[in-house]
Amino acid sequence: MTWNYRERIVRDPNVCGGAPVVRGTRVTLRTILASLTEGASVDEILADFPTLTAEDLRAVIAFAAASAEEDLPVSESPLAS
Repeated sequence: MTWNYRERIVRDPNVCGGAPVVRGTRVTLRTILASLTEGASVDEILADFPTLTAEDLRAVIAFAAASAEEDLPVSESPLAS
């Protein structure tokens, strides 16, 4: 199943300079992803940002995965010859 992040992730030029945020909050995806990268657990992030839900965090990860898939060039494998 593909997680539908579009219901939870929004961009509004009047909120956080248009950076993607979790709907209804000013919590940017960059902030959440940085916390995950630094090793914060889901419970720690939810405690730090009580307006977020576990579903919001799944949407953030789904958004990041979709963005990486769209933005990263796919090169040929060196073993493909």
